[in-house]
Amino acid sequence: MGRKTIQEIQSGYKTGSWTTLDITKHYLKRIKKKDPALNSYITVAKDRATGEAKRLEAKSSSGEQTGLLYGIPLSYKDNIDTKGIRTTYGSSIDANHIPDENAAIVQRLLLQDSILLGKNNLHEYALGVTSNNPHYGPVHNPWNHEYTPGGSSGGSAAAVAADLTAASIGTDTGGSVRIPAASCGVVGLKPTYNKVPTEGVFYVSWTLDHVGPITANMTDLAVLFGAMTKQSYLPYLNQDIRGLRVGVPTSYFNEHIDPETYALYLQSLEALESLGAILIDTDVSFVEGNSEVSLTIAASEAGYVHKSRMECCLSQYGADARAFLESSRDITSLQYIEALKTKEMYMNMFDKLFRERIDVLATPTIPIPARKIGVDEVHFGDYTESVFDAMTRYTGLFNMVEVPALSIPCGLTSEGLPVGLQLVARKEREDLLIRAGYAYEQDQLKEFYRLRDQICAGY
Repeated sequence: MGRKTIQEIQSGYKTGSWTTLDITKHYLKRIKKKDPALNSYITVAKDRATGEAKRLEAKSSSGEQTGLLYGIPLSYKDNIDTKGIRTTYGSSIDANHIPDENAAIVQRLLLQDSILLGKNNLHEYALGVTSNNPHYGPVHNPWNHEYTPGGSSGGSAAAVAADLTAASIGTDTGGSVRIPAASCGVVGLKPTYNKVPTEGVFYVSWTLDHVGPITANMTDLAVLFGAMTKQSYLPYLNQDIRGLRVGVPTSYFNEHIDPETYALYLQSLEALESLGAILIDTDVSFVEGNSEVSLTIAASEAGYVHKSRMECCLSQYGADARAFLESSRDITSLQYIEALKTKEMYMNMFDKLFRERIDVLATPTIPIPARKIGVDEVHFGDYTESVFDAMTRYTGLFNMVEVPALSIPCGLTSEGLPVGLQLVARKEREDLLIRAGYAYEQDQLKEFYRLRDQICAGY
C-alpha cells in the first residue's frame, strides 16, 4: 500500500478503504518481514496491538467520539514505561522489567486512541549515540545496514525510515531524537523543556531530558506533536516563511565538519533564502566549550540515577555505558554547580539573541553522516574526535538552553547517507520550526522522500 501519512490513514478509515485492524496487521507484517535485518524493535506487542485495534473499531462503530490519533500505530523507545509490556531500558539488568503504569506520554497518546505497536531498540540506558546495543544487538541504518542509525533513539528512527511504524516517540538528552533523525533521513523534534511530560521515562539527566516525536514528514510531526501537547500545529503548515529571520552561525557550527555535510547545509540555507527567509550572520562564539558543560551535567545526574545499579551490577553494563557512568565519579559538586551556572548563562544569551536579532537559528544537525557500526572515532584532518563527541557537538547545547530544535533531512552524501538540517527557535516557538520545516520540505524534499521510501521501506 506504500507509506501513508497519519492523515491518509485516518482518511482511509472514514472512506472504508481499511480498518484499524487492517492497518495494524499491515505494520505487524512489515515488522516481521523487515525488522530482522534492522533490529529496530526489542519487543513487538502483537496481541496488545491487535486487541486495541479491534476495540477501536468497535468504539467507532458504536458512534463514540474518537481521539486525534484514532487508529494510528505508534512505537516507543524502550526507556519509556508501558504498562504490562516489557520495558528493558536497553539493558540486561532490567531485561525482565514490566512496568505497572504507563509513562505520562504513553497514557496521553493512548487516550487519543493511538495503538501501541511495540518498543524500539536503543543505546543501553540511552547513554550513547550509535544504538550499538551489547545486549539486544546493534540497530542497523535502513539506508545501509553496515552503518549505525545514530542514537540513542536509533531504533525509533530506523523504524520510521523503514515504515515499520506510523511514527515513534523518543527521548533526547544531548541530541538523541535529532541525531538518529538526521542519520536515518526522517524528522525529529526536541521540544521546549518540560513541554512534554517525562514522568515514566528512565532518566539520563532530569535537567536535560526531553521527550520528542520522530516522524516521516512534517505533516505527521504537526499532527503527532499536537496530540502530545494538546495544541494544534496544523495551521502553521500553510504559512510561508517570507521575512523569517534565520540566523547563520559565523563560528563553531562550521568547524570540524565533514565537507559534504557542510556543502548540503549551505545549500539548505540557499533554499530557505529563496523561500523568502532573511539570512543573518550570527555570532555564537560564546558557546565554545559547551559540550564539556553538558557532559558534566549529564554524567553527574546519570551517575546519581544509576548509583544503586552500579553498586550491585556494574559488570552487567556494556563497556561504553559503564565508562560513561564511571566518569561521574571524577566530577566534583563544585564542577556540577559551575556547569549549571554556565547553562544559565547560555540560556540568557540565547534568549537575548532570539528576542533581539533572529527568529530561527539554522545549523547542521550533526557534523558527520552516520558511521559504520563499531567505529568509535572520526577524523577531521589532523583532528581526531570520538563519534560520541562529534555527534553531540551541535545538539547538546540546545538541551541546556531548553529551546525547541528540529532536525529535517537536507540531502544525501555521495555514499548515499542522509544529512540533517537543524532549526532552533526560542522557548515555546515550535510553531516557527514547523512552519519553516514544512516550507523547506515542500520545496526541497519530495524526491528525497521518494528515494528514502524506495531504499529504506522497499516501496
